Order: sequence, then structure tokens, then C-alpha cells
Amino acid sequence: MSRVYVQNFSISLDGFGTGEGTSRDTPFGHAGERLHEWMFETRWWRKASGQSDGSGGIDDAFVRQHDAGIGIEIMGAGKFGYPGWHEDPDWKGWWGANPPFHTPVFVLTHHLRSPIEMEGGTTYHFIDASPARALEMAREAANGQGIRIGGGAIVVRDFLAAGLVDHAHIVVTPILLGRGVRLWDGLESLEQRYEIEAVSSPSGVTHLTFSRRGA
Repeated sequence: MSRVYVQNFSISLDGFGTGEGTSRDTPFGHAGERLHEWMFETRWWRKASGQSDGSGGIDDAFVRQHDAGIGIEIMGAGKFGYPGWHEDPDWKGWWGANPPFHTPVFVLTHHLRSPIEMEGGTTYHFIDASPARALEMAREAANGQGIRIGGGAIVVRDFLAAGLVDHAHIVVTPILLGRGVRLWDGLESLEQRYEIEAVSSPSGVTHLTFSRRGA
């Protein structure tokens, strides 16, 4: 059976996975790019962006795991687009003609539309389903490969709350946002269901890995 992953999901010290005030110009609200600066400095990311150098070490090692063995991604409407994107028939996501997923992507939304086929193997499918039903559909399409829960914070939280995630990698960044969308709300005693390891990086972030007990 396909295993379910959360990868490289960044939150602030106070637990916010995105800031307040998201819009077409500010996909992470007042957080800007601060939640992901650790990733942008890695050797893998800089090479993928046509740049040289970059940091190695643990940050780079985690980023490199992003695509390996993943057959499909599930994301929320808020990750796919800005508030009101469903009223824009030309909107095809934040990532341009060749998105970085290279797999089918299920977008959880109440605003359904026809699938959108992009370059590089990414096709967006818009579904209105519970986490359990979305995962069932994803397993049928993943051909035995892994399933990534891509975010945002509400979607990751809902899948964790439902006990549907096998392994999660959460990156705690050394910033305080104070407002936005929190990841941990309603997830009391999550540590009882997962083995948790923490590793600090010279970049200042802490990598937390959650592995489901008994999986």
C-alpha cells in the first residue's frame, strides 16, 4: 500500500505554516519567503534554479528527498491559488507552465473544474472530498508509489488529525509570525501516535520527523 508523506513543510516558532493576508501577490501573506529561506540556500535548490554553490549538509539532504518515490500529491485549494482563484478560469497555479510536481495532483476544493494538464507530467485534478476519500482516490492513481500531502497547514493538520500520515517532516524556522494559519491546533497528544526525532541545522532551522508508531 502507498505510504503517505509530508515533506519539507515549514512553520514558524509559534507554529504558523503561512502568514496572514494571503493574496495573488503574497502567497504566504505577511510571512513572505521567510519560512522557506533555509530551502532556497541549499545546493539542490540553487542548482535547480540555475545557480551555483549553495549549502550542503542536512538541509540539502532533506530537500533532495522531495521527489523520490512520490506518485501523486494532494494539496489544498489555498496552496493551489490565491483567495478567489476559482473565479479566474485562466489560473493554473503559482508554478508556471512546468510545475515542480511531475505527477498527478489532487486539489481539494469545493469549486470544481476540468483537469488541467501542464508540462512535465503534472496534471491538476479538482476534487471535493474528505481526507479519507481523497487518500482512497490517490491510492488508486499512485501505482503503489508514495503519496505526498503538500499543504497548506489546514490540509496537513486535517490528514494528521485523521491518522492518515505515515511520515511527516516539519521544519521549524527561527521566526515568529504571530498570526496566520497554525499547524498544530487540535493535534494534542500527536506525540503518542508518532516517534519524533529532532535535528538542528547550522542554518538555524530544526528538522522534526514524525514516524507513525507500528507502521
